Amino acid sequence: MANNARANDPRSEASKDRDLVSRGDYTSTPVGKATFFVLRALDPFVQYSILAHGVGTGFLHRVGLRTLPPGLPIHTGISAIDSLGLSPYRLILLAMSVGSTVKQNIWVTAVSAEPMTVGNAAIIGAFNTVNNALNAYAFLVSATSASTESTFPQAPLIVGSALYVTGILAELISEIQRKRFKSDPKNKGKAYTGGLWSLARHINYGAYTVWRAGFATAAGGWIWGAIVGAFFFSDFATRGVPILNEYCEKRYGAQWEQFKKQTKWRLIPGIY
Repeated sequence: MANNARANDPRSEASKDRDLVSRGDYTSTPVGKATFFVLRALDPFVQYSILAHGVGTGFLHRVGLRTLPPGLPIHTGISAIDSLGLSPYRLILLAMSVGSTVKQNIWVTAVSAEPMTVGNAAIIGAFNTVNNALNAYAFLVSATSASTESTFPQAPLIVGSALYVTGILAELISEIQRKRFKSDPKNKGKAYTGGLWSLARHINYGAYTVWRAGFATAAGGWIWGAIVGAFFFSDFATRGVPILNEYCEKRYGAQWEQFKKQTKWRLIPGIY
């Protein structure tokens, strides 16, 4: 089944090998998707262990890095939140981890129609957890933490949170919009060019870049946020977008060419 789907993919073999998604293949893969769901669901527990209990900071101390003290825990009157024992700043970072899990598990269970192998589920799940953990450690290490001022909330937290919320909502909404369009039999064989996709041809990739940069900024400040944002922007601009563009050109033909004329931005409106 997978070999047949690959044979029907009009892209070059090099593009197929660089893509974790089987384009145009709608084979059911419940085990792979369940693996992804579980791995993402475990991520907030990993991040909590770092933020609340300093898991892994022993190594950081051994190499000479200093970490922040725990900070005063928040008191909201909501036992489920207060029992976490986290400072307001750490609680927001944990919430970002939870938000990324919720968004991606909505995507894998209700939005994505493409298959996901167990291997790819493990790669993508681990990749997201590692990125979130790097943010947690960037926050904890005194030399890189965005929490360097006595006043709360700090500017990186405000800006980072705004980018995070904007990006993660834009990614989810755009994917739901496209899913609804594709679910209508009348639209079979058509490229979706409406909604948020009218702003950028790969708006979901751009939105992912934005929320990842926001998460990193909130945790590790301006420099770390810029590094993370540049990494994802570069990856999508040089790998993700060209690979998907090749597929869309060959599948949609003149429709896609017209879409490119109407919507000049690729990832982020006004930027690229």
